[in-house]
Amino acid sequence: MQQIGSCYVVHGNDVDTLSFDWGRCKIFSSPHAFGGPTMTFGMTILEPGKGHARHNHPDADEILFFLSGEGEQMLDDQPPVPVGPGASVYIPRGVYHGTLNTGWQPLRFLVIYAPGGVEQTLRTLPDVTILPAGVIT
Repeated sequence: MQQIGSCYVVHGNDVDTLSFDWGRCKIFSSPHAFGGPTMTFGMTILEPGKGHARHNHPDADEILFFLSGEGEQMLDDQPPVPVGPGASVYIPRGVYHGTLNTGWQPLRFLVIYAPGGVEQTLRTLPDVTILPAGVIT
């Protein structure tokens, strides 16, 4: 990580990895790191055939931007919609949602929470393994 004035440049090896049976998350910027930005930014990778459970964030809006792979996004308990590279999904606070990788390769997407901080819940889940910064997974 490099600090330039009040700005930060963060690389993948600068932050820990939250590892689950369904995939991995890296949080690059959050209110709990690097001087307290007002939002959270990270990347999630879902393994083929895997997804994360239906959930919501009562206190934060969420934006997803899909980089690669194929998947389905469930929103507001409606039938899932297909997502893939270039798709963006806005999820208002409190709306239930879930993501499933339906393809043969990892599904990679960026995530933003506003306000930030909700990502701290991931660290308390019973199935998380936290790998220190710099550890290759």
